[in-house]
This record gives sequence, C-alpha cells and structure tokens, in this order.
Amino acid sequence: MARQLLAICGLALLSPAALAEELKSPNGQLTLNFDLQAGGVPTYRLTYKGRDVIKASKLGLELKGTTSLQSGFAQTDKQTRSFDETWQPVWGEAKTIRNHYNELAVTLTQAETQRTIRVRFRVFDDGLGFRYEFPRQPKLDYFTIKEERTQFALAGDHKAFWLPGDYDTQEYSTVTSKLSEVRGKMKAAVTPNASQTTFSPTGLQTPLMLKSQDGLYINIHEAALIDYSCMHLDLDDKNMVLESHLTPDAVGDKGLIQTPANSPWRTVIVSDKAGDILLSKLVLNLNEPTKFKDVSWIKPVKYVGVWWEMITGKSTWSYTNMDNIKLDSVDYQKVKPNGTHAANTAHVKEYIDFAAQHGFDAVLVEGWNTGWEDWFGKHKDYVFDFVTPYPDFDVAELSRYAATKGVKIIMHHETSGSVRNYERHLDEAFQFMNKYGYNAVKTGYVGDIVPLGHHHYDQWVNNHYQYVLEKAADYKIMVNGHEAVRPTGLARTYPNLIGNEAARGTEYESFGGNNADHTTILPFTRLIGGPMDYTPGIFQTKVSAYNPQNTSFVHSTLARQLALYVTMYSPLQMAADLPETYNKHLDAFQFIKDVAVDWDDTKVLEAEPGDYITYARKAKGKSSWFVGSTCDENGRTSKIDLSFLEPGKKYVATIYADSKGAHYQYNPQAYQIRKLNVTSKTKLTQLCAPGGGYAISLIEAGR
Repeated sequence: MARQLLAICGLALLSPAALAEELKSPNGQLTLNFDLQAGGVPTYRLTYKGRDVIKASKLGLELKGTTSLQSGFAQTDKQTRSFDETWQPVWGEAKTIRNHYNELAVTLTQAETQRTIRVRFRVFDDGLGFRYEFPRQPKLDYFTIKEERTQFALAGDHKAFWLPGDYDTQEYSTVTSKLSEVRGKMKAAVTPNASQTTFSPTGLQTPLMLKSQDGLYINIHEAALIDYSCMHLDLDDKNMVLESHLTPDAVGDKGLIQTPANSPWRTVIVSDKAGDILLSKLVLNLNEPTKFKDVSWIKPVKYVGVWWEMITGKSTWSYTNMDNIKLDSVDYQKVKPNGTHAANTAHVKEYIDFAAQHGFDAVLVEGWNTGWEDWFGKHKDYVFDFVTPYPDFDVAELSRYAATKGVKIIMHHETSGSVRNYERHLDEAFQFMNKYGYNAVKTGYVGDIVPLGHHHYDQWVNNHYQYVLEKAADYKIMVNGHEAVRPTGLARTYPNLIGNEAARGTEYESFGGNNADHTTILPFTRLIGGPMDYTPGIFQTKVSAYNPQNTSFVHSTLARQLALYVTMYSPLQMAADLPETYNKHLDAFQFIKDVAVDWDDTKVLEAEPGDYITYARKAKGKSSWFVGSTCDENGRTSKIDLSFLEPGKKYVATIYADSKGAHYQYNPQAYQIRKLNVTSKTKLTQLCAPGGGYAISLIEAGR
C-alpha cells in the first residue's frame, strides 16, 4: 500500500539570502543543492557521502525567436514533500519495487518576461531525477526550443563507457576511455550504419556510464521521454562539463512545446558499488503508473524465429532476386522464386514444431510480406502494406497450424523508416494481426527516416513510436521496437512495450562481431532504461557454417550465450540459433528451456563495468533461481556464495560452464555440464574463459 508523507510550504517572492535550497535523500547519503547565481541563473549540485558527483551546474533552455529561459530568474515559490510507495510491475526483475524519494519543486519567475517555469527535483537513495515544468500561462503558451542547456559538471576526468552521439543510431561499439580521450577516439568509434548522423567530436549518447578515480559509479540518462526530443550530451573536455544536446527535427528545431508541459526527467544514478547501478529502479520510478486497467493480455515471451538464418546470409527475406524493381509492376504469382526465401509455409511449420516440442511460446517470422526487393536505401514513402504475404506464405494455414500446437506467431513490421506510411496502414495491419491470432509485433525502422530530414530520435518521430505503442494497446498487441529510440522506463506506463533494440545486438556478430566486453557493459548503459531484445543463444559461433562467404564469428563462448539469458534482462527472450544446431547440443539447450523470463527477485553477486557481471534471479512464483556470469576478453575466476538461497533448503545446481581451454575465438564450443547439491551455505568457484561465462540453474530438491 502506498504511503505518502506530504510537507508543503508555499512562499512569496524570496529574498536573495533565502534562495539556496538543500534536499537530502531518504537515507541522507545524497544531497541536492539548488541556487540562483548572479544574474538569476539557476544551478544545482549533487554530492554523495560528501563527495562531489555533479558540481555546480547551470539549468535552463534556449528558445527560438524570443527571450531564453536561462537567466533573470527570481524564486517565487517552493514546495517540498516526501513520498514512499511499493508497486508491482506487470513484468520485471523484481516482484515489487519501492519508490521512495524526497522532492523539491522550485518555481522561478523571469522578471523581464513574467514567464514562470518550475524545476522539480526528486532525490532517491540511489540518485537524482529532475525536470522542467511549464505551467499554463499567458506569457508562455507556445514556444520552440532552440537547445536545452542543462549541464552536468563533473568532478574529474572520469573513466567513461561511451557511444558516439548520433541522431539516428545507437548501434556502435562502446568505447572505454577517459573523458579527455573522447575527442581523439571519436573518428574510429563512428562505424558505418544504415542511418547515422553524428553531431560533435565530443558528442555522447545516454545512458552514459562513468567511474571516478576515487571509485564513484555514475550513470546519466533520462526518464519518461514523451513528446520531447531525445537527449544526448556534448562534452566540454577542457572543463569536464557535459551539456544536454537535443535531437533536431527536419528544420533544425529541438522541440515544439505547448503549455502546460513537462520535459523528460534528467537522471543521475550514483553509488560506490557497481552492483547498485544495475539494481537501480530510479528510471522506472520516474515514469507514471500503467495506463492500462487490464494487463492480462501482456505476458513475457520466450521465442524462436526465422531470423538468424537471414542475418547470416544462409537465407533471404526476399521472395525473388529481382533487385531494383518497381513493385507495382510485379506479379509475384508469375515470377520465379529464388529458392532461398526462408518465410515459406513448410519451413515456418518446422519452427513451430520445434517451439512446441521444447515449450516455447512463439515463433518470429521475418520476410513474410511483399516488398523486400524494393526498399533498402531508396527513401520510398510507400513500400510495405503489412498485410500482403508472399505466395509461399499461407497466413491462414500457419495461423491454424500454430494454434493446434499452442504456439503464437510474432508479426514483423519493417517500416523502411517510412513512419507516415506505417501510420496510414496501422489500423488495418493490427486488425489483420487480430484476425490471425498474432498478439505481438516486432517493428523495424532500418534506414533514414522518411520524410527525409527527420531523425530517429527527434520529437516528431518519438511521438510516432508512442502513437504505435498506444494504438497497439487498443488491439491488445505487445510491441518489440527495433531501430527506435532507446528506452527511458516507459514500459512501466505502457507495459505492452516488452522489448527494444536500440543498441548493437547479436545480429552484429554476423556483421563483423561485437567486442568481447560488450555484454559486460550493456547492463550498465543501454539496459538502464529498459530491457533489450538482444537475441542471445547462438551455439554455432562460426557464421561460415551457415554461409561460407561470411567469415564473422560470435565473440562469445557457448557457455556465455547461456549466461546472457540471466545477465541481459528482458521479458522477451529469443533462442536465436537454428533448430538443427540446438538439436546437436540438447544438453546445453536445456538451460534455455528452463530459464525464466520473469522474475520475483534479482541479486548482483559481482560486477565491474567492462570486466564482468554475475547476476542471480529468482523465477516468478517459483523457488528456482538462475545465475548468469559474463566476462571480458581476459577471462577470470568467479567466486560467489549462494547465501541468497532460502536457508534450510537443498537445491540441485546444474552448472553450464566453459571447459578448460575454452576461448571465445579459438575454442568457443568447449563447455561442460555438472550437477551438485547445494544450500545457502555453499560457496562456488568457477572458471570464466576469455569472452566466456557460465550459467547455473538452482532447483529446489524434490521439485
């Protein structure tokens, strides 16, 4: 039951001596200071256990064509309160989440314009959230943001885990360096992508993970990104100050705002323990409770799919090899198929049979609909209609067949970046899904946004993603968004958002490979805002086994691929490899079958960004626990204790681990499986090979 403790204090115009405000976290370890500097410039500062996290930093917005909201302010009101509640997510890493903070809302009035804004701060035990609020008022009813000027002044040249700032993609490899080294490493960090727009030699993405020289872990991100442009960070590398940099729209504007309105929350998570960053629910807590009264149709999903074989080049999305054609001139009933089209009725039935045999919920099918020959890189407004299948894909028959097996089919909508075209077809496409029993869709936005000039992360396109999400809810459809904006905790409010990509996923293992430390960093960065559809479970790590022309390899041991089901949290988990490969390793595949996708409890047993992570998670509504550990290219020995298990009970531990001599590059399929009886008093030591890891299932004895 929620408990609210309110202490509200309204003030008239305050004297300059009274302008400084202080707000502490509930446990007293974090302190937020707000002040107006000379000239009426609003600033804030954040300390943790007396150590600077964010030094005095400016707040405000630069407006287009009018006086900006950066200076000339007087404080005209303040309100404080404390809030404490416990809520239950529809799905998640824990059965319950505590939302406990102290709040300060400062009202500022600009003497020159008589405009008023409010800055609302919430200090949690694990960090700070703050946002700008624009009340309805005669002097500020509609305005255009030229740039948001929020600063994060850092206390030193921190170690950073960063991605190049880009308006259109986050699909870069993370660079680990000091902030002072960003400029020199930026050019090499910007690798090719289907759509990309970098903006600065020191521009960075959020979530940005930092570690200070004195051992503070700091994460900067945003929460509740609605009707606003996505925030990046521009680094002043002489003074170690990060400043917000919003994604522009097609004419260069950063936001069109009509009051009353709020910005997203700007978030700073901080601790002297790395595991606390991973366990933080601050971003979720800054989002509103769910908008849905009925959530019974939203369910976590474990799935297989017709996908990896196309990613590797073994098969194709296209029905024909007729490139550079104009689709309205093609009669698919008369053209010759290419013989490599994967989304055909007989082949999809094989996936459905495999899913049913092993207890999976669903099968994703990509390349089922017409249009794949005529879209990539062409910037066409109208390519896909999302309802017309290729001749070899029998929608009605597959729907019937899947139903007899107790398996769902996951729809795939590649929009080709044409957001207007997708919206014009959306109702018909969702009605089509309802008709044939599809309850989840994977959306895609590969390539540049059409209309040209817009970006994947600008306000207008973010509003499109939100429109799709809310429209899907009208049809009781779950959404897994790829190439969309990175998540900001909106899945609390709209829990039908069960998956996002917004980072380099497993597909890049077929495009040259992800760094071996990749999955030791993503939980500290990309996953701070919400789960990722990472698509793990690749057992055949040599891509050439499927496509002799592709020499890429998966930068992971087989054992670590199992660990990712625990370390890379998602309520939507794919067994991404081909059924014939899993049939060769059914002993290891058993872990994928057993592991849960929804959790009652989560523990971080070991963690250091870029080096290693070990999680333990308790399955929803069960006594079973699952452990996953992933490490970088150096390998390590993991030492954990099982004190999280219920005292007095015995468990059977099945350990899936790297064998001696395993190596992500030279010997990736070397694994061993062993069983032993354990209790809460047991301590384990386990080898993690270079680029490796391990997975453990802990089942209560007798169950």
